[in-house]
Amino acid sequence: MGLLTALEGGFGDAADALRIDGRPLSREQLLGAATAVADRVAGAPALAVLAGPTVETVVATVGGLLAGVPVVPLPPDSGPKERAHILRDSGATLLALPIGTPTPDAPDGIEALPVELTARSSGTYAEPEVECTAFVLYTSGTTGAPKGAVIRRSAVAADLDALAAAWQWTAEDTLVHGLPLFHVHGLVLGVLGALRTGSRLVHTGRPSPEAYAKAGGSLYFGVPTVWSRIAADEPSARALATARLLVSGSAPLPTPVFDRIAALTGQAPIERYGMTESLITVSTRADGERRPGSVGLPLDGVRTRLVAEDGGPVPPDGETVGELQVAGLTLFTGYLNRPDADAEAWTADGWFRTGDVATIGPDGFHRIVGRASVDLIKSGGYRIGAGEVEAALRDHPAVADAAVIGAPDQDLGQAVVAYVIADGVVTGDQLTAFVAERLSVHKRPRRVVLVDELPRNAMGKVLKKQLLDLG
Repeated sequence: MGLLTALEGGFGDAADALRIDGRPLSREQLLGAATAVADRVAGAPALAVLAGPTVETVVATVGGLLAGVPVVPLPPDSGPKERAHILRDSGATLLALPIGTPTPDAPDGIEALPVELTARSSGTYAEPEVECTAFVLYTSGTTGAPKGAVIRRSAVAADLDALAAAWQWTAEDTLVHGLPLFHVHGLVLGVLGALRTGSRLVHTGRPSPEAYAKAGGSLYFGVPTVWSRIAADEPSARALATARLLVSGSAPLPTPVFDRIAALTGQAPIERYGMTESLITVSTRADGERRPGSVGLPLDGVRTRLVAEDGGPVPPDGETVGELQVAGLTLFTGYLNRPDADAEAWTADGWFRTGDVATIGPDGFHRIVGRASVDLIKSGGYRIGAGEVEAALRDHPAVADAAVIGAPDQDLGQAVVAYVIADGVVTGDQLTAFVAERLSVHKRPRRVVLVDELPRNAMGKVLKKQLLDLG
């Protein structure tokens, strides 16, 4: 059985088996166009995909997977510095994008590959080896440039099968979401999941409450920001009462939002936990208890443990916190070109250090408490490295220094806030625009506070927990 089982037949094929931002596509059309892409990319070291919410993103991704070429999703709003780093670091030689889309500035040696939806190929491709690389997914670290997590085909298959079992996800479902297609949640779960289980897929483009309400799905994916907006729109929330499963992830779902969604739809949301490096590892079950603040139990094939600061075990008492470490079939193989990062990420006995702090109860239920570090910000479903934003701010000629944190925000979960020591005349709006021109737009500061100095310890490290006291 291949990775994309639904493309092998046997599931039926409606004309709108996939609908991406209003544009329908049958699985037969997808396979034909994707095979034509595979013909053009076969043998390439990697295929970058300008991963907007488009049919072309899906066709290009599937084409790369058919050809056994690692797919590198590129955020469509990435700034030139971030884009250049991802393209160079990944080794991609081709950049797939919709016909008519202006080719973004890219390093020398990158060839644009317009995706033709009407193109067809009679070629066939043997299923690549399961241990081949499916994706190189770039994730913002706490310092420096984004790191490329290398994800095997076997990890994707294992994760999707485990989720299908946990969520009772079948070909009878219609999956609805409007999540970015350059992240695990939107692309791996939200597209490949449908192409493996055979479920119909509706991607709404923008994840608005109205769009979710009109889609008529049985299975919905969203991040807390999406669910918060739906909870505030009573007619749209009530329209989801016919769905059988509402899944939230990427950040903790606030309990008031959990409760309101449950009240308006008649069912409590499912919460799950994962990372780019591990895919989804822990989740509430479709037929199990849905407990606010809890992400449930490890998936099949996944093991978890909590480790104290001294390296010792943490008791599963539901109260004692420890760093969450995971092992199992869904894990990445390592960071591309970053042996230093690999050394920090893995324990000597082969467990992945997530950097998240959690508790585990006597019944095995997991609760994610927060980051071990304060430097990874979860805002609107995005994971943003504070160090990357700080580096961009420091590139401004009027900035002497900067520190960035995630401040609590009712809508976004956390908002990016920058504290800046200016070495010249500059405004917060100018600095926000400066960052948005260099990094993905969602990484821009939502607020900039100009300060005379930053609180530091004796070693010169900024005391970020004190920054909110500055205003």
